[in-house]
Amino acid sequence: MAYVSGTGSAPGCIFCAAAGGGSETLTLVRGERVFALLNRYPYTSGHLMVAPIAHVGDLSGLDGPTIVEMMGMAQRLVGVLRDVYSPHGFNLGLNLGESAGAGVVDHVHLHLVPRWRGDTNFMSVSAGLRVLPEDLTDTCTRLRSALEAGHA
Repeated sequence: MAYVSGTGSAPGCIFCAAAGGGSETLTLVRGERVFALLNRYPYTSGHLMVAPIAHVGDLSGLDGPTIVEMMGMAQRLVGVLRDVYSPHGFNLGLNLGESAGAGVVDHVHLHLVPRWRGDTNFMSVSAGLRVLPEDLTDTCTRLRSALEAGHA
């Protein structure tokens, strides 16, 4: 509730604040140039994002090593999500610009969304709601444990 009401939110960029880690940020793993965190407004359980540590607002502003590390981390996390949640598929994507659906337009990030047959998530379409079978802190704990155990 603190996140939704804004009373618990940090000023500035949410990705820059989350890059430092900590359980309150739902950051899962940090590399040299990128990190991954759970989406606070997920489409499905396990919906996470990979973002550069540097505050970069557009894909064209990322250097080659950062792009390579982003995709490598995405590849690893798809494996972890597959091991932990057994989804039937995945959506991976970038929303560049507000009109493309970016909730945060000034810090580029890649979404990884596990998908299951029949998970149309009609509540988002019909009522603007999200229905999740698992609390975000439980999701974070499960995925961090899998990463620490060396999955994927």
